[in-house]
Amino acid sequence: MPKYQSRPAPVETGFEGIALYPGLLDGPAQKALITELSAALETEKPYRPHMPRTGKPWSIHQMNFGELGWVSRPDGYAYSSTNPVNSRKWPAIPPALLALWELVADYPAPPECCLVNLYDTPKSRMGLHRDEDEAALDAPVVSLSLGDTCLFRVGGFARGDKSGSFRLASGDVLVIGGPSRLRYHGVDRIIHGSSRLVPGGGRINLTLRRVTKPV
Repeated sequence: MPKYQSRPAPVETGFEGIALYPGLLDGPAQKALITELSAALETEKPYRPHMPRTGKPWSIHQMNFGELGWVSRPDGYAYSSTNPVNSRKWPAIPPALLALWELVADYPAPPECCLVNLYDTPKSRMGLHRDEDEAALDAPVVSLSLGDTCLFRVGGFARGDKSGSFRLASGDVLVIGGPSRLRYHGVDRIIHGSSRLVPGGGRINLTLRRVTKPV
C-alpha cells in the first residue's frame, strides 16, 4: 500500500456520501495485492453462493477475509466467524486493505469483514441491493476494484427509485457512507478484457465493512 501524507480529494459522483477515488492504488500496489490475494485464494477456495429461499446460484464467486464473513444462507443473509464450506475461520484481512480503510473510512474502529466478490464470467453481475446487515451502520462501506472495469449503478432508498451509473476501473476506491449508506447499488456488467491484472481475466471487488459497533 502506498504511503500517503493525506487523503486525496475524491471525484464528485452526484450522490452525497459516496466518494470516488480513481486509481488510488497504483499499478505496483495493485500487482502486489493481487499476488497476495491469489496465494490466499489457493488455500481458501472461493465458492458460489445461492440465493436464500430459492436456492438459485449466483453469477459470481465469493470468499471473505476477517473476523467475520458475510454469507448467504437458506433463511437469509448473515455474518459468520467461519466459512460455511469448510467450517474454518476466515483468513486475516491483508495489511494493505487495513491501511486503505485507515486512509479513507474516517471511522474510529477497523473493519471486521472484507467480502471478496469474483466476477469471473461474462455473465457475472450484482443486482441492486443495499448493505444493511451490519449493526455499525454509521461506518462506511469501502470498496476496492481490481481487474476489469465495471459499470456500477447507484439508486435510491427503495429498489424502484431512479438510478444512475458510472464506471469503476482497476485501482479505484469507492466509499459509501453518510446519507447514502443505505442506497441501493449493484453491478450492471463487466467490461471484459479491459484489464490484464487478474490472472485468467475478470474483476475482483474487495468490500471492507465494520459489522459491530465499537465498544
